[in-house]
Amino acid sequence: MKKAWKIIIGITFVIYCYAVLHLVFLSRVYLLRYGWGRNTILEYLSFQSNFVPFRTIGEYIEALQNGSMNRSIPVQNLLGNFLLFLPMGVYLPLLFAKMRSFRRTIFTVLGVLIGIELLQMLTRLGSFDIDDLILNLAGAMLGYGFYFLYDRWKGRAHRGA
Repeated sequence: MKKAWKIIIGITFVIYCYAVLHLVFLSRVYLLRYGWGRNTILEYLSFQSNFVPFRTIGEYIEALQNGSMNRSIPVQNLLGNFLLFLPMGVYLPLLFAKMRSFRRTIFTVLGVLIGIELLQMLTRLGSFDIDDLILNLAGAMLGYGFYFLYDRWKGRAHRGA
């Protein structure tokens, strides 16, 4: 039964990874037709990138407070970015024994996130936003917290505690 669960978790992980790639890259392919390459890379970086931590988060929180933006936009962006990588914090330690360490899981997720943000910037399918990285990483950390609680519960359940 244990092997069957690992296979199921592995299949759902592959589906999750495809969904993330689709959301982050493939759903934005229309940008190739409309506007990709109309600006120089420097123009693109200055208009479509955020390298200042908490700038976008602050703008969205301010917009929620003063009503200057449709509420769904900041909520979807903040919550969506936070929740998008939460499953990664659970899947990695469940599937890979080496990832059962918080440090390894978080550094792996951080590497994946930096890679995604750089690819978005280089392909111009999306934008580089350090706040996306912060929110995604925070979500993965919470996901790892869920894994940690599950692992502790499972360990106590096996000991009969």
